Amino acid sequence: MKLTRRKFLIAGGLVGGGLAIGYGFSDDTPENASLSATTDAGEYALNAWLKIDTEGNITVAIPQAEMGQGVYTSLSMLVAEELEVDFASVKAEPAPVDPVYANATALMDTLPFSDGHHKGEATVGAWGMRKVSNMLGIQATGGSTSVRNAWEPMQKAGAMARVMLIKAAAERWNVAPGECRAEKGVITHSGTGKSATYGELVEQASKQEVSSDIPLKSENQRTLIGTSQQRLDIPSKVDGTAEFGVDVVLPNMAYAAVKLCPVFGGTVSTWDEAAVKNMPGFIKAVRFETGVAVIADSFWRAKKAVETLPVTFDEGENADLSTDKIFALYEESLKGDDGRSYTDEGDAASEIKASDTVLTARYKAPFLAHACMEPMNCTAQVGDNNVEVWLPNQAPTLASWFAEKTADVPAENVKVNTTFLGGGFGRRIEVDLVVMSVTIAKALKGRPVKLIWTRENDIQHDMYRPAALADFKATLDTSGQTTSWLNRLASPSVTRSFTKRMLPWADSDMPDNTTSEGAADIPYGIPNMLMEHVPTPTPVPIGYWRSVGHSYNAFFTEGFMDELAAAAQKDPLEFRLSHLQGHDDFIGVLTKLLKVSDWGSPLPKGRGRGVALHESFGSIVGQVVEVTVGEDKELSVDKVTCVIDCGTVVNPDTVKAQMESGIIFGLSAALYGEVTIDNGRVVQSNFPDYDMVRLANCPQIDVHLAPSGRPLGGVGEPGTPPIAPAVVNAIFNATNKRERELPLSKLGYKA
Repeated sequence: MKLTRRKFLIAGGLVGGGLAIGYGFSDDTPENASLSATTDAGEYALNAWLKIDTEGNITVAIPQAEMGQGVYTSLSMLVAEELEVDFASVKAEPAPVDPVYANATALMDTLPFSDGHHKGEATVGAWGMRKVSNMLGIQATGGSTSVRNAWEPMQKAGAMARVMLIKAAAERWNVAPGECRAEKGVITHSGTGKSATYGELVEQASKQEVSSDIPLKSENQRTLIGTSQQRLDIPSKVDGTAEFGVDVVLPNMAYAAVKLCPVFGGTVSTWDEAAVKNMPGFIKAVRFETGVAVIADSFWRAKKAVETLPVTFDEGENADLSTDKIFALYEESLKGDDGRSYTDEGDAASEIKASDTVLTARYKAPFLAHACMEPMNCTAQVGDNNVEVWLPNQAPTLASWFAEKTADVPAENVKVNTTFLGGGFGRRIEVDLVVMSVTIAKALKGRPVKLIWTRENDIQHDMYRPAALADFKATLDTSGQTTSWLNRLASPSVTRSFTKRMLPWADSDMPDNTTSEGAADIPYGIPNMLMEHVPTPTPVPIGYWRSVGHSYNAFFTEGFMDELAAAAQKDPLEFRLSHLQGHDDFIGVLTKLLKVSDWGSPLPKGRGRGVALHESFGSIVGQVVEVTVGEDKELSVDKVTCVIDCGTVVNPDTVKAQMESGIIFGLSAALYGEVTIDNGRVVQSNFPDYDMVRLANCPQIDVHLAPSGRPLGGVGEPGTPPIAPAVVNAIFNATNKRERELPLSKLGYKA
């Protein structure tokens, strides 16, 4: 990879933090240039987020990927609110790849230079990272940031377009703009009653210049934000016209399937194309570093041929890697003194050392796969000096950079088409499929090739949620209040691993918020608190997984908090409330949860209730779970009551749906999810041994909103972290047995 100015600044932003501050890209290109390039005849891009045609049809360009989270609808609502149109007249489409759509919020949340959820941009580091993020222009979906990042620019886009249309009408009628009003896609002059539709005015409006400093509606002026609206993406998904990556069909398209080295880091030694070249539909075999692909005239034929293809692998130095060895490494890490502190208040170590009664616990979480329902796939077409890809992805900017690098073509000759995503969960922010697909397509220049991974490829060659091991120590005073809390965590760093894949020539030992999140920022008032992370890298590739560090830290911290409540002989919910002085928003969530969950009402023998409270991605979620445990560890998760405070709610229906989705996702992991390593390879291969919650064992889920006026939070991920601790806390309530390891199926529970 050539070290261009852009890539140099990317390295500075991702690895060194503030290196890129003060530098910018000189670019006189109009903000709406990329969207204008997508317009049809009679259609005008009034800014980077909005197009209107002469018939009055309104199209909102969505910079974020739609992977079932409802972002097409929520972001379109932000534009439509200020544009003053009937929401039924709005449609959405994926935005082109352009730096104007940078997701600054996602990068700010990941890197350790700010405390974005609590202090906003009050720190120099936060301010600097926003500058770096906007400069890098990375368009990405993740971290429950879509609405948070788009909240202001997309409302401003609607407001600016409305003012442009009003100015066009005023110019046409030779009246003052202040005498005109916009309502339901029509501009009306209050004095004469003259009116014109947006479609009639749009050409003239596209020539107007307006300031971006336009006041937005106050909360009590809004008529759309805060109301439940039907999802814009659902009709096409119901009638089958929606295009996912696996649906892409192009003229003269070929198909590819792959055989990959089963051991992490292994490479191809030998392969024999002659053994399969006479099989039906065979076109070509292509070797790449970690495996071999077969290209054929159908995916089935490519799959059968690659399964037959003789390949030997050099398994390398990881051939004896196992889960037991990884956790032994974690245990050794926790014994050392190499921890990096993320919270250090008071003197927890001294308080614990001086105490006669110290409560201790060790919690353990496994590696997890993403297991997206849509198989991993990418279609690529490589020409003499250009490349085009079609794929479900969460980061089209990264996909574009790596397609450019792999095809060795100019950046301006790269086109990335983002389809609907059949699940993302962080997996589709990776670029491995882009690199592999373009590498394969180079062997058939000019002809599109669709690469599809099998489920076995996917589960055995993922970028996994890291396994983690956490040790806790704490003390209580005579009144049952926690006086000291010490948490040491061993795991790899997700952000460091991801950065190394994006920039192999760069390295960094910087702190990683995604490792400590959910452990370093718990809301409980404990005077002496120390949270340390001991970075423990392993050869297992790890990546962002829905709710990232929160996914295991919530299980650890809320499980141990429940243990402290039991030791203090306090009600678990009341115990948490007693530690939340000064946190009215957390208290509000727990208070509502106490009421709507019937907390404290009697339950029959063998049935129990558990509670968990956790903040992630700017939102507070409390959950109460009811379980039934039989004599032979037969486990039924009967009911989940969920309360969320995510600040301002855009589409209440989407918030509730995302809570349900996150709960089912997290419950699947808590009950069944585990990736184990033996002889350097993943043991699990498909849904029979990497199971999910089905309709038959899905609990009743009740979701309640409890907005407190706190800043805007995310909703895509916050439903996932509390479910595992709430379940194990409910099991304790039912059986008096404390579980500190996941998944529960590994401990003998039959869900």
